Amino acid sequence: MNQSVPAASVPSIAAAKKAKPWQKLLPYVITLACFAYLYNRLSHAASAEGTGLVPYLLRSFENVSWSRWLAMMIPYCFLYLIFDSVVVWSVINWFNTKIRYLDILPIRASAYILSLVNEQVSKGAIALYLNRRDGVPGWEVGSSMLFLMFCEYYSLMLWATIGVLLRWNGFQEVFHIIPWIALGSAVFFVVFHLFFTGRIGSGTTLRDRPIFRAFRLAKVWQYGTVIAMRAPLVIAGVVVYTLALRLFGGSVSFGEMLGYLPVIFFGAAMPGPMHSVAILFWVLLFPDKPGQMTAFGFVMHNFFIVFNAGIGLLFLRRATREVLG
Repeated sequence: MNQSVPAASVPSIAAAKKAKPWQKLLPYVITLACFAYLYNRLSHAASAEGTGLVPYLLRSFENVSWSRWLAMMIPYCFLYLIFDSVVVWSVINWFNTKIRYLDILPIRASAYILSLVNEQVSKGAIALYLNRRDGVPGWEVGSSMLFLMFCEYYSLMLWATIGVLLRWNGFQEVFHIIPWIALGSAVFFVVFHLFFTGRIGSGTTLRDRPIFRAFRLAKVWQYGTVIAMRAPLVIAGVVVYTLALRLFGGSVSFGEMLGYLPVIFFGAAMPGPMHSVAILFWVLLFPDKPGQMTAFGFVMHNFFIVFNAGIGLLFLRRATREVLG
């Protein structure tokens, strides 16, 4: 087990400090814009019902069966950890080093604690772990994490397209652009893969950068495998979110949620505390119930990240010992 950390192998703290001021402020600007819009919508809705903002929001929680809600959310969070760790474990074994699933699970769980701040930071923790444990250069692991994010985009786009096509007339017209975005993404993937496998663009040095190592090595079946391994999480999410939404007074079919949820997850991936963009999207999708949808989005997304961080605490001692020696 290599405990050394080569200076060039992991992004240094000094490099992290080079982020421009606007990059640091952007997540907070996005969050403030989202909550300003929500405040305006909720204030108008509360005024229309002749009540204050706080009582109006509290009514959205009154009739929720929390025992039924927890009975769905807790197993879903554990299921997410299991399958998410399988995906990370597979990609690392393909592109970085051979490692047991039971060695990846603790660090992936512990990284959820950092997801409270930023999902990309949590992936950086995995890179540091493998560098400490096996001496894998940090940029190589970073390349694998970038490969994962690339596949996550295509997974969400695929499921969103399926959902929209299955219930075309049941979606607002703005969602009808999704299949066209998917088609453009498919064309981009073909060009992207041909470029990084050296079949086009010969002589270009961009593909040789360490951060693109996973894309140089990746086969088409590996992209497809990652998307397939994430499928149970998407299906489980559709079931859980559909049933949970009904507890908050919403009513959608599983097919409609199949189209909505990937778009919501895109919003959840946007920078900013408290998944503010995802909460905003729920209100935009169901404009006639701003109070219920704000409450629903806030509880669903923040419970998910906080509970997963709680799971991470169970593994933190082992992960810390292996990272810090």
